[in-house]
Amino acid sequence: MNADRELTVLSRAWCHLCHDLLDALKPLQDELGFRVKVLDVDADELLEARWSEWVPVVLEGDTEICHHFLDESAVRAHFRRIG
Repeated sequence: MNADRELTVLSRAWCHLCHDLLDALKPLQDELGFRVKVLDVDADELLEARWSEWVPVVLEGDTEICHHFLDESAVRAHFRRIG
């Protein structure tokens, strides 16, 4: 796994869409070789204020890749862009 290849998922413990998105992301993670960091928006006031209505959100750094549901083509396009 490439150390530079990491996505962040903004999530909530009680959010079924968050769990569904993480489950759907796992096969892509295995295929494309990236890490996933999960952050609970409810544990951080700034994240909650910015992203509350959009959770779950997939980010690379500050760049939103998708929200609510996994957009597999957007994730693939992101990794094609960064190589």
